[in-house]
Amino acid sequence: MSVSSPRFAVIVFPGSNCDKDLLWGIKNVAGMDAEFVRHDATSLDGFDAVLIPGGFSYGDYLRCGAIARFSPVMEEVRRFAEEGKPVFGTCNGFQILCEAGLLPGVLLRNTSLRFVCETADVEVANASTRFTSEYADGQQLRLPVAHAEGRYTVTDEELADLKANGQIAFRYAKGHNPNGSVDDIAGVTNKAGNVLGMMPHPERAVEKLLGSDDGLPFFTSLINSLQ
Repeated sequence: MSVSSPRFAVIVFPGSNCDKDLLWGIKNVAGMDAEFVRHDATSLDGFDAVLIPGGFSYGDYLRCGAIARFSPVMEEVRRFAEEGKPVFGTCNGFQILCEAGLLPGVLLRNTSLRFVCETADVEVANASTRFTSEYADGQQLRLPVAHAEGRYTVTDEELADLKANGQIAFRYAKGHNPNGSVDDIAGVTNKAGNVLGMMPHPERAVEKLLGSDDGLPFFTSLINSLQ
């Protein structure tokens, strides 16, 4: 844990397009020290948390996130996670974390086979994580989603483990699942609780001006866990 103000790294891959949104949310709104880190970086020394943005890393060739997982910086992200430091991925960032094996499961094509861009009704499934402590269990949120491959899929055994370990952090509200994800899952953590991926974009809902500030407590939760 940092004694001084925590520093955030926002990873930028070729094709990232939500990196500026993440930087704005954590730096300009939440007031934290943050900077961009390139996909070919070989060190994350000096940072306290890693944020992986949405977008279309490497053009989403092969599978979403399948090429990005081999970027040099991902070795550092893996080390970061293994040391218990927080790592967050939204949308394409979630896909990358799954492809890298830092989170269970895989993100498949939406059941509609269409790109979904809307504001989703999301429910806090576990308010006891370092990313959700500023929320209440069952709290209803309005968060943007924008993806074509957001259908979170796991085996029955993996789903049972996720439930038993309290790893399901967010679910889509009943009847409002935009992509067909199993058990309406919108976001999960690893078993240690320091890595979280989600398809909704909390960074796009940090100011009333954007239509909702329901995403801001996500970042304040993470910040508070580092101080």
